[in-house]
Amino acid sequence: MDRITVKSQSLSMLMIVAMLFILGCQPVNKTNNKAGESSAWQTASGEPVKKGVPLVFPQDHGAHPNQGIEWWYLTANLTATNGETFGVQWTLFRTLMPMHKTAEKLTEPSIKDHSTQTQLNWWDNNLYFAHFAVQHQQQHVAFERFARAGQVSVRHTPFIAEIDNWRLASQGRSFLPLTLNAAHGDYQLNISLSDSPRVLHGEQGYSQKTGAGHASYYYSYPFLAVNGELTFAGKKYQVSGNAWYDREWSASLLSQEQLGWDWFSLVQDEASQNAHEMMSAKVHNKESTDSVKGLMVFCIRGATQTYDYCSGSKISKHGKVSQINQGDVDIIVVDTVTMDGRKYPRKWQVKVPDLPAISIESVTRDSRNQLTFPYWEGRVKASGGFNGLGYAELTGY
Repeated sequence: MDRITVKSQSLSMLMIVAMLFILGCQPVNKTNNKAGESSAWQTASGEPVKKGVPLVFPQDHGAHPNQGIEWWYLTANLTATNGETFGVQWTLFRTLMPMHKTAEKLTEPSIKDHSTQTQLNWWDNNLYFAHFAVQHQQQHVAFERFARAGQVSVRHTPFIAEIDNWRLASQGRSFLPLTLNAAHGDYQLNISLSDSPRVLHGEQGYSQKTGAGHASYYYSYPFLAVNGELTFAGKKYQVSGNAWYDREWSASLLSQEQLGWDWFSLVQDEASQNAHEMMSAKVHNKESTDSVKGLMVFCIRGATQTYDYCSGSKISKHGKVSQINQGDVDIIVVDTVTMDGRKYPRKWQVKVPDLPAISIESVTRDSRNQLTFPYWEGRVKASGGFNGLGYAELTGY
């Protein structure tokens, strides 16, 4: 048996064991048949993050092996030169898989490179997987890849996050600008990303998720300018727009009673931003520099699918962050859509301090990533107290 075949079989076995671990490591929640899907985020793996520990750059662009859940996450709203619009998601996930000895024997074959007689390192308890999804009108396509640590490149300087030929990387030693390259069949993305402030969510990057204290380290580049080329169903487009890049890592995001979350990232359109600044300047008789350009809001859902912990950030165009505390976010589901027997929200009303009520609505009716771990990830448009475009992520439905 050649080494390539053994590698393929070993990775397949790794994936099987990993799936069993993720889907089986938590007690079944009898109130919801989706408990297995949310248990990956309930799993306590690695060291909990600590409040008051400052983030350090560029080191925190890289991986954090002491925490069990981590992602490099980018979403974008793009417009082609002919006026057609698209949504894009690219994410690299890392999850720590503590294995029992039996699983370790299955997943760590002793294979030697006969040219060097060097033992190969097959498994370091980290599973990586990546998602690439594209939306156009009412079409949504999503693809995934899996790999072990030795098949993935993650480095903080110069930054790179790469799995196979899906690659997010700095163009030089500075973090920005970035390039993103991903392709699957008739779908391809080659874009550059630049010019965004870095913002820290929560308390200087410490983002609490539950009343019990589950938390993550969380920062973003919310206003990345995008230019490049997108191929959708074999047709090439020159595109530009805005991307939102999230970085987050944690030991556990949910408590046992919680099923998932609704998360929103919104960027105000330029016309609304300019109008808001002009109005503010008239009222205050000076130039406004702190009007809200970006908004991030999330709500964690409990066992009855009601929102039980919400928070967020208001972000100025220069990157100044105003934290929205638990209790200051009110989200109401206004409309839903049912697909394959499951009900998903498609329209919400959101209230946060100092802004009129915001209406958020899905753009693509079916935005499900129907992958190994299914979840909703799709474009949204906002109106009312905040006018612009963004993305919504829904898990645990």
